[in-house]
Amino acid sequence: MRRTACKRLAPALFSAAGGGALALLAASVFAAPEGPAASPSDRNGPGATTLACSTLGGEAPQTPVGWLTESLKASHCYRFQARAVAIDALNVRTLALSHRIQDGVRQQVIQHLDGPSVNVERHARAGLWGWPSAQPGQSESAAPMPRRWAEHVASVYDIALARDERVAGREAVRLTFTPQSGNRYRHQWWLDQQTGLLLKHVLRDDSDVILETFQITRLQTPTRYARDVSVTPPEQKAGPNWQVGWLPGGMVEQPNTLRNARANRTSRLYSDGLATVSVFVESPAAATLATGVHRLGASAIAVERHAGDHPWQVIAIGEVPPELLGRIARSVTRSDAPSPDAAGNP
Repeated sequence: MRRTACKRLAPALFSAAGGGALALLAASVFAAPEGPAASPSDRNGPGATTLACSTLGGEAPQTPVGWLTESLKASHCYRFQARAVAIDALNVRTLALSHRIQDGVRQQVIQHLDGPSVNVERHARAGLWGWPSAQPGQSESAAPMPRRWAEHVASVYDIALARDERVAGREAVRLTFTPQSGNRYRHQWWLDQQTGLLLKHVLRDDSDVILETFQITRLQTPTRYARDVSVTPPEQKAGPNWQVGWLPGGMVEQPNTLRNARANRTSRLYSDGLATVSVFVESPAAATLATGVHRLGASAIAVERHAGDHPWQVIAIGEVPPELLGRIARSVTRSDAPSPDAAGNP
């Protein structure tokens, strides 16, 4: 039963947890909504601005926020192929990565080189950020993306910058993200000095135990996209009829509400800029995980069930401490159901 439930949730886990390979391709653990190529009128519609890829690779940033900004720009402006290794408590995986940009569309492919053949491919418009246009109380004239995302990360984590690092034979800088509140994991990123691309990611718990490592072992010469990229604000969609009553500070809802009418499932995505949590509300499945919090490598899954005439369940998935994830799942309420105490202790 546990294996069946994990298999059913695997696509969501891959998306929610981000994972090292996905982090490399997106340069952050949140991802923009997948979508087809946009027409020129769509790419230059209301709110669109331009990212000049030709400006990358110039003078190196001097601050952590500057390097974060550069890394997100790089993920939308460079074509590359790479080999990588991902290590967690469950297994060691070798991966082939490909990132192409053609006519303003990013094609990201992850191929597992061990065991059964698994390929994950997604297409999205270059310049389509998976981050809100502005936070509540923040004017649209605030710092543009991707700097606004980098500044948000810096408001949640203390970031230390170290130079003179080396990964996969390439000069790199290291960013260490220490949570200011102490209730989430610590991240370390190694960024390529030449391009800003992510070369290595290490995730540690509050006892400094390594939970997950992702590392590029070979990065073929990246090539910069020759055109400018039109930066498009994410589409705002109407939310489902349920709410999350508690979130850790700095974690905000992303414009990625998903609906699956056939499975009677809706979801919301939350992120603090590095850590992400996906919350699903659905009808209980015949074979599923037991109520409570379950560890799956560096990720955790929290399951809460609600009985009644129309039973429903909550599944929360993310690379955050299990007790944090459990509290988020317990705080979910539906507009047509009685509200539990969302402020209870984890």
